Amino acid sequence: MNRKLYRAWLTLPALAVTLGLAAPLATAETPEEKGRAIFEEADRRNDGFGDNQGDMLMILKNKRENTSEREMSVQGLEGKNGEGDKTMMVFLSPKDQKGTALLTYQHKDRDDDQWLYLPALKRVKKIASSKKSGPFMGSEFSFEDIGGQQVDDYTYKYLRDEQVDGQDCFVVESYPKDKNSGYTKVITWVDKQHYRTLKADFYDRKNSHLKTLVAKDFNLYLEKFWRPHEMEMVNHQTGRSTVLKQNNIKFNVGLSDDDFTQNSLKRAR
Repeated sequence: MNRKLYRAWLTLPALAVTLGLAAPLATAETPEEKGRAIFEEADRRNDGFGDNQGDMLMILKNKRENTSEREMSVQGLEGKNGEGDKTMMVFLSPKDQKGTALLTYQHKDRDDDQWLYLPALKRVKKIASSKKSGPFMGSEFSFEDIGGQQVDDYTYKYLRDEQVDGQDCFVVESYPKDKNSGYTKVITWVDKQHYRTLKADFYDRKNSHLKTLVAKDFNLYLEKFWRPHEMEMVNHQTGRSTVLKQNNIKFNVGLSDDDFTQNSLKRAR
């Protein structure tokens, strides 16, 4: 999965930070500089993960609290030579969605690329930038959330310090530069001890509170990388929610660029 979702977990802008208190914060003077410094340090702290994979359970709940489940496998590959990360998500169940796969290429200097393989049609569909604010496979996570975040994709403003579940946090407001973003801003609570994203509020194009992301059950891998084993996205406007539960996370499993191509989408099972 992309570094954003893995940081908030995962990384999810969108869905997005794992960091630690460091020098960049000490030199930040304005709220804008301090906000950006937090996200820059988050990015630096996640450097070196190499590759990873895991299992994921997606639980969709409607406003009547009826639920349905989908199982997925997730793989990620760290970018090289200045490029962004690559991620692959493959649906294993239910039967009518088995083999559906999403491939994401993050880019630092242009819009990310995303391709969706639909086994029923036996074709790969590229997700247009104008469609990335739409829901991912009927969930409360959008393609934009799943797609990932580069530091330069946003401008930032530190707002205040505040506690979440007894943990001291920085509260940072982020503003997407992409005119096709589904959000006007994202407010993120980042814990001061490990700089993990504990909570994020998403505001729609009308500047109304749309969704809230909560990440919990964090585990430490390789003595460096924090990953939440559960994330819940609640849509306040529809009453629906989606929970992502991750387990069996493994690092340095030997993935390569050949595992993240459009042809590999068609082979995914």
